[in-house]
Amino acid sequence: MERRIEAPRTDWERTVEGQGLIFHHTAGGTYWDETASYRLTAAQVDELETATNDLQARCLEAGQRIIDAELFGQLGIPPVAVAPIVKAWNEEPPAIYGRFDFVYDGVHPPKLLEYNADTPTSLIESAVAQWFWKETVHPGADQFNSIHERLVGKWKELRSWLLGDRLYFAAVAEPQAEDLMTVSYLRETAIEAGLSTVPITMAEIGWDTDDRVFRSPDGNQIRSLFKLYPWEWMVWEEFGENALASDVQWIEPVWKMLWSNKALLAILWEMFPNHPNLLPAYLDSPRDLQWFVRKPRMSREGANITIVDRGRTLLETPGDYGEEGYVYQQFAQPVSEHHPIVGSWVIDGASAGIGIRESASLVTDNTSRFVPHFFE
Repeated sequence: MERRIEAPRTDWERTVEGQGLIFHHTAGGTYWDETASYRLTAAQVDELETATNDLQARCLEAGQRIIDAELFGQLGIPPVAVAPIVKAWNEEPPAIYGRFDFVYDGVHPPKLLEYNADTPTSLIESAVAQWFWKETVHPGADQFNSIHERLVGKWKELRSWLLGDRLYFAAVAEPQAEDLMTVSYLRETAIEAGLSTVPITMAEIGWDTDDRVFRSPDGNQIRSLFKLYPWEWMVWEEFGENALASDVQWIEPVWKMLWSNKALLAILWEMFPNHPNLLPAYLDSPRDLQWFVRKPRMSREGANITIVDRGRTLLETPGDYGEEGYVYQQFAQPVSEHHPIVGSWVIDGASAGIGIRESASLVTDNTSRFVPHFFE
């Protein structure tokens, strides 16, 4: 991929805010960064699309393997969640989206770092903000981006499947607003598809102990709900068992716990050794890896990552994860000093586009920059 220097648009902050990207700055500086872009070729887009679709199919095989071999303990899944996961997997309730994160230089095959399968963000910038940037800055070019259209199309398919007369969209009320804006955007795509929707925060979801159902603040029963809140948190909380036992149509479904756990990386490598888009990964130890990354199985935003080179710790990030165990994955050589990571979106089980984030560090975290792309 070719990294290009770009001239930012006049009044770009107001422009992206109008598109829903109100969190264009972080504590670390600028988040939305249009001082640069990545130019891809059609062949590179094809390679990313092929890798994404192939890995999605491999993850389906891995999910079945986890269930058949009863590997739930390797993922730290509590026993109370096993039966609901198996039930949801077999019934195949719809899953809307996910994001593979790749190291990719445009020359060598993309290598999977992790699968954000349950609660991925960076959606508005991928689906909307970079598209309008491309239309203004490179109007004659194309972009690997059908995310918005795919989301609307999927919601349209679900109109006859959803329970109840409304679909709730829930997130945690948090000061950075990223989760709320991500859910708001997803809700907009559902509205565009003709669904009746209601916004709600996770804290506003109530449990009716008499009728044993979840209710919104106005007393209505919640039958169908999209939640930007990880299952691996929810199952351990006060009403976790109620959530698992309820007949709410959860989006994403509980079986996403099989994929949102980084133990998936080791299971994939065991099943498909030497796959061109996978890195060696193990659960018990680094084994013969000389340069590896130790990752908590359930960490987020680059927390508690340790990079080791021949016994020497190169970098260690703080955080509150790790008690659930670790995955040891071969270190992927950075593409450049900008450390770009390609987030490849999966909508309704198929490749739908990409977003690219850069970092000054070897670890991508919540201060990393989003840089738009185009292809010719």
